[in-house]
Amino acid sequence: MDIESVRTKYENQLMQIPNVTGIGIGKKGDKEVIKVFVTRKLPESMLQPYEIILKTIEGYETDVEEIGVVVCQV
Repeated sequence: MDIESVRTKYENQLMQIPNVTGIGIGKKGDKEVIKVFVTRKLPESMLQPYEIILKTIEGYETDVEEIGVVVCQV
């Protein structure tokens, strides 16, 4: 399965995790990764098991990126 299909398949599930504000595809070095955008990046020790984002999803690495609070600007 290609990375876009994997992102689409898991997007709703990932968006249910508290603190997650978006999902995308990006680069980490020379590899394509699934980007998971969060309001605030926290150490795993401060998270509940259901809040921890997997390191890989169907063979694709994830990259958690803190982006702060997202607001609509009109």
